Amino acid sequence: MATSKSNDSTNSGPQNSTSDTNDEEKAELCPGFKDVDAFVKYGLGAVLSATKASAGLPQAGDEYDFYRSFPGFQEFCESQGDKLLHCQIMQHHGCRSHMRERNKLTGLEERFDLVVDSNDVILERAGILLDEADGVNRSQQPVMPAGFQPPKIVVSSWNRKVGSGSRSEMFRLLHAKNVARPQLKFKEKVDNSNTPFVPKIFIKPNAIKSLPSYFTNKQIRKERPEDLDVPAALADFIHQQRTQEHVEDMFAHPYQYELDHLAIPESLLSKPEPQMYKPIAETKCSFIDALEDLVALNEKLCRLTEFAVDLEHHSYRSFLGLTCLMQISTREEDFIIDTLELRSEMYILNESFTDPTIVKVFHGADSDMEWLQRDFGLYVVNLFDTHQASRALNLARHSLDHLLKHFCNVDSDKRYQLADWRIRPLPDEMVQYARTDTHYLLYIYDSVRAQLLDFNHGQTGLLQCVWNKSKDISLKKYLKPIYTEESYLELQRKQKKSFNTQQLTAFRLLFAWRDKLARQEDESTGYVLPTHMMSKISEELPKEPQGIIACCNPVPPLVRQQVNELHLLVQQGREMPLLKVRKDGCQQWPEVTLFGPHDTSRDSASFLKELETKNDQESLSVAHMKARRIIESFENPFRMYLPAPDVHINKNAKFDPSSKIFEISKRWKLQSSEQQQKELEAKRKAKQEAKEQAKKETGNESAKGGGKKRERVASEVGESTPKPSKKLMKSAVKPQMTEPPPQDSFTPFDYSQSDLNVFADTKSKDNAQFDPNRKGHDFKKKKNPKGQKSNFGAGNRSMSYLAGKSDRGFRHNWPKR
Repeated sequence: MATSKSNDSTNSGPQNSTSDTNDEEKAELCPGFKDVDAFVKYGLGAVLSATKASAGLPQAGDEYDFYRSFPGFQEFCESQGDKLLHCQIMQHHGCRSHMRERNKLTGLEERFDLVVDSNDVILERAGILLDEADGVNRSQQPVMPAGFQPPKIVVSSWNRKVGSGSRSEMFRLLHAKNVARPQLKFKEKVDNSNTPFVPKIFIKPNAIKSLPSYFTNKQIRKERPEDLDVPAALADFIHQQRTQEHVEDMFAHPYQYELDHLAIPESLLSKPEPQMYKPIAETKCSFIDALEDLVALNEKLCRLTEFAVDLEHHSYRSFLGLTCLMQISTREEDFIIDTLELRSEMYILNESFTDPTIVKVFHGADSDMEWLQRDFGLYVVNLFDTHQASRALNLARHSLDHLLKHFCNVDSDKRYQLADWRIRPLPDEMVQYARTDTHYLLYIYDSVRAQLLDFNHGQTGLLQCVWNKSKDISLKKYLKPIYTEESYLELQRKQKKSFNTQQLTAFRLLFAWRDKLARQEDESTGYVLPTHMMSKISEELPKEPQGIIACCNPVPPLVRQQVNELHLLVQQGREMPLLKVRKDGCQQWPEVTLFGPHDTSRDSASFLKELETKNDQESLSVAHMKARRIIESFENPFRMYLPAPDVHINKNAKFDPSSKIFEISKRWKLQSSEQQQKELEAKRKAKQEAKEQAKKETGNESAKGGGKKRERVASEVGESTPKPSKKLMKSAVKPQMTEPPPQDSFTPFDYSQSDLNVFADTKSKDNAQFDPNRKGHDFKKKKNPKGQKSNFGAGNRSMSYLAGKSDRGFRHNWPKR
């Protein structure tokens, strides 16, 4: 028993010791550190000692280069650097420590970069761990309150399908990045040259006026092998100059004559009964991508009286754009044509599209007419545009969705309006969208015509106006964008930014580069370099290629490829001389002399004369200017000595007797003073003569009246002089009294002969002027005795008063108020 107990005790001894050691190991955080505080204290001390040691090292510059010249210091630094690069910390964090084919010249810089990278990785991981220790986890979603609903950020609505559930389904195939370029499959290469557009038509069905021979001869370019590498329009022009052949209708609308003589029949101007459309689920839909199916469709359309048409277009990955799809709907079925596959055979539909007895219904056909001419050589005769009808009816909105909702109570899905229609095969959702655009259009055509007649009280004027506007739309011609040296100005005006000469030069060069590259690569200008990015680069004028990339977000692929070429263009703009700029940042342009409509400071006639004289002076030659000066010298002989009006004259020169200006001004002053004296003498003589004549006349009249009686002249026999009436006498006297006396006969009164003693004893009773000697007025009325009248006007008889003693300084003599 004792032995067993001793064995147990001996066995239990080692077990207890091992358990104690395990508890101690569990209690320690790291080997040699009991808890976190001990580890932190040791770590801070190590960091402080390392910082002090690094501060004691030689500083970069002359001091370090001096120590580096000693072999012992150099070997010590290399050994410490290798030890640092191969330490366990860097290998633990995955830092690259071994460098293959190390260069002696750049080895030090590479080592320094390795240390910097490793420090960044270690500090970033330390920051993440510290955030987790504080309770901030970057990977977790932020904690929101119970009733909080985050706002929905809607980037776009056309590519989001809202289902019955809460989640919405995204269609990621709308902008397929890996779509093969359909331009590569075209039989005729796309013409992006900087030449005018030549119509593609070579057969003219339903023609009243035949097509010119230039278009009918399809082999005309094969006969000119020397012009195969030249664009079509330029080759035609060269051929005309070579053969002296002139084609007037080369760029004209081929169906101009037919459209000008188109007459709308009475059946289309009468009120129709809208024919209800078939449900879209019960209507047959055919997808046409073969030539045989296209010919059969054309034969069906030629037997109809109306059909609806719509197009789907793509313009982002093509310079001129591509018509990707055509939808045609009749009363019975729908057709969808793959125009990318049948691009060179679409001219077959001209037989039905140009038939004047068939109505082609479009909605918003302004762009459709241009696309049909550009890609297929198709033209439309007898068009009806429901968009123009909607405008004539003054509907709330004129879009196709509004017409579908208004007339058919159908909600259209416009998610695919901006989709990439180059995708093949087309998804069912996109086919359904394309089919909806034309399926209900014929019913809308009937309903709109009926409402136009009702809106105009049964008169056909409004409906006829819609037909005329639709005909004008069908007469539109496609015009290819042509680059000129001034094309950038129109785009720059739309930006509404004021550029200086350097920025404007950079904008012009970038615009030319973008247009050239877009034509070569057959990409849109928005894909090559969007306008807002081009404006940003022109405004900033970055000095480095990285600055150009920084101005673009996201960076277009072609900009990243040719960033060095763009940098050279920006440098050319920076080398331009910079004009003076005002404080407000605007460029200092020449002063504008125009005036506003409410500016009364200048007369328009004088302003126009000034402009004419300025223009004449600018246009005249030197000889004409000399001749004009000679003629002006005859008008004013002193003009040649006077300075020009623009020349500044010193004020001291005007008063200096030795100067020529003083002499000339003195002569003018003397001449003007002599003329004034002569005029004054002439006036005095005229006054004296007038006075003498007036005295003589008055003396003669008085002598005749006093000495002789008035003799009566004997009248002849049979004559009687009637007596004038009193009224006539008065009327004759009045004008004589009203006539003012002549100014020359006026003689002023001589006050020296007047008797002034008359005014000596008079006193003013009531003077309106203030008299300081007079007491204040008593405003109470005085009672007058009977028989006496109040004489208010007698006080103004005297013109003066006697000077008396003034008591103005006494208070009791002040006037009362």
